[in-house]
Amino acid sequence: MKNDQISIFDVNLNEELKKEGPLAVRMRPRSLEEFVGQEDIISPGKLLYRAIKADKLTSVILWGPTGCGKTTLAKIISNTTKAYFQQINAVSSGVQDIKKAVEEAKSRRGFNGQKTIIFIDEIHRFNKSQQDALLPYVEDGTIILIGATTENPFYEVNNALISRSTVFKLKELEESDIKKIILRCLQDKEKGLGAYNVTITDEALKLLAFLSGGDARKALNALELAVLSTDKDSNGKIIITEDIVSESIQRKSVYYDKSGENHYDTISAFIKSMRGSDPDAVVHYLARMIKAGEDPMFIARRIIICAAEDVGNADPMALCVAVNAAEAVKMIGMPEGRIILAQAAIYVACAPKSNASYIAIDKALEDLETKEIGIIPYHLRNATFKNAENYGYGVGYKYPHDHNNNYVEQQYMPDVLSGTTYYNPTGNGYEKAIKEHLLNLRKK
Repeated sequence: MKNDQISIFDVNLNEELKKEGPLAVRMRPRSLEEFVGQEDIISPGKLLYRAIKADKLTSVILWGPTGCGKTTLAKIISNTTKAYFQQINAVSSGVQDIKKAVEEAKSRRGFNGQKTIIFIDEIHRFNKSQQDALLPYVEDGTIILIGATTENPFYEVNNALISRSTVFKLKELEESDIKKIILRCLQDKEKGLGAYNVTITDEALKLLAFLSGGDARKALNALELAVLSTDKDSNGKIIITEDIVSESIQRKSVYYDKSGENHYDTISAFIKSMRGSDPDAVVHYLARMIKAGEDPMFIARRIIICAAEDVGNADPMALCVAVNAAEAVKMIGMPEGRIILAQAAIYVACAPKSNASYIAIDKALEDLETKEIGIIPYHLRNATFKNAENYGYGVGYKYPHDHNNNYVEQQYMPDVLSGTTYYNPTGNGYEKAIKEHLLNLRKK
């Protein structure tokens, strides 16, 4: 049961879009039964499914990539709820628009007890003040919020708003889901392309599902272009082949936002693959970043960090290779710089690993915060000023090069930290030799 929630003009426009609009709009599911994919959150028995069916929805954040069904779910809710449903554009709306919507929601609730659902697409585009304006009314139940975002809401949405909402993570659609949507579209004579007498080959169907990258909207847009630009054969049929699909969609969609979550997920996977000594995975994630136009110096800096943090003295050359690679990429630029980045990343991935230096410096810094560190021993202090020895500066210092093996035992740590060990070399790579060398010196 719907209410007069939108104007007559909007009703007419929506009806026209259903008939003549883009295929992706016309084919948008209108009920939960028509919805494809996301079975882990929207199949019968699941929380979100039950809440929508029972019209008992509380505030939710729908988080997922483009074309996975976020807006579709919101539209399904608008078709099934008895609540007043209002959509706000996060790009063009401000605090005043929110306040107006809230005041109308209060009046509606006071007049006839009707609830109000406000759907905000791309809610991550709201700034802090706009999000704060929603908070008290979400909290007291004046409005039920449905926020949709492609960005990680735990980074982009206020914590207070998150804590008062349920976050549902939607995934890229599976190829099987995309195939189902395409075939349904080709059979649907009312909203889809069923009236065009279209046949798609198995190979073309598989390719289109693959190239869409889990984005139903992209798949349907490409399918529509393919059908409308292909002539009928002698039997009056439109045959969609692999070549036609390739021309219609161009290339596989790779979702990558250089300022968003995918950027951080990809660089995290890249670093963890280097640390985990998997050069093949390293090259894969490097290729993703290069393909998306990531800043090559951003990549180079991460290789340098990994060389110091995760390889360290197990292979001191790793840091040299990484730093030289960064300089070389500056000189050469892209696209040739990809070869240099690959060489450096693969070297770091294949190198023996040790985080002993990383642990050592962090332990030392922690001691500065939590322990009494004492004074620098006087025999180690700078004794270059006049009469320094009268104050004990440099007195008793033993010069290692005057002794056998260029080593002599003496105290270097402050008294209160005497005997403290920070650096514990591993037995990996060159660090094994370092470990043995230090042990031999201390024995002597």
